[in-house]
Amino acid sequence: MPTQGDIDALAHDHMFLGDSHDENARRTLWVVALTALMMVGEIVAGTVFNSMALLADGFHMATHAVALAVAAGAYAYARRNAHNRRFTFGTGKVGDLAGFASALVLAMIAIGIATESAQRLFNPSPVAFGEATVIAVIGLIVNIASALLLSAGHHHGHHDHAHDHDDHHGVHHHDNNMRSAFMHVLADALTSVLAIAALLAGRYLDWVWLDPVMGIVGGIVIASWSWNLLRDTSRVLLDTSDPHLEQEIREEVERAGDARIFDLHVWRIGPGAHAAIVAFSGAASADAVRQRLAAVHELRHVTVEARENALDPR
Repeated sequence: MPTQGDIDALAHDHMFLGDSHDENARRTLWVVALTALMMVGEIVAGTVFNSMALLADGFHMATHAVALAVAAGAYAYARRNAHNRRFTFGTGKVGDLAGFASALVLAMIAIGIATESAQRLFNPSPVAFGEATVIAVIGLIVNIASALLLSAGHHHGHHDHAHDHDDHHGVHHHDNNMRSAFMHVLADALTSVLAIAALLAGRYLDWVWLDPVMGIVGGIVIASWSWNLLRDTSRVLLDTSDPHLEQEIREEVERAGDARIFDLHVWRIGPGAHAAIVAFSGAASADAVRQRLAAVHELRHVTVEARENALDPR
């Protein structure tokens, strides 16, 4: 009969936050501050110069500021509740939930930009080209600074672990919260670049039609980014398995020929961290199988079940 000491020795925490969690949180807070500052600047400038274009972009940036604030809040919530036992597998997926919500906001922004641009294409309105161009350039500079702040954390998410399997698991190493923040900044930068091109063409070539056309193009590109983020975060939230990781687990366990997996569940519990339930039959012991699975670096929480006479459904 196991003693309380034996049970305590087997106990472990369930903290599956990303390796760069705290660093990413700090970067996101800085970007929230920069975005909020630029948002206020554009709204004030739009009011002073009586420019609807600047006011619209200012309120558009406000939606990005809110989404970035949600990302920052998700980091804080995940850290604060990392040891809360109510979260059975920790708070590693809080970032994916925030990323999913952020992707929905990004989709609404894309629809809004495309709709407004289509309306302006058929009903052109006067634009204060000079003032709008200056503010758009300042906005682009702020976006570039924000992107540089976030890019290190975003790209580090690809390589949180050395075991990358030819990048098959690349999307599973992402910190989707950081990725969503990065996409909001990229969306802002894209709209700024397109706006600058359209404003210059309108001012010097009288191509007033280019402004709404660029808006439609930007809306389509942002919608594509949103769809990719929605797809990847929803897979994590719905505990979708990774077939490449499943295959690796089967190979590690069954290579010696003394064990056969008959039931396998693999799902992501945080950036670069997966859990697995492995049920097998054969002469191998549960401890031996657990030692073999140590070679699969993505696995951070493993439950092994051994059965002597299990039927193999495959």
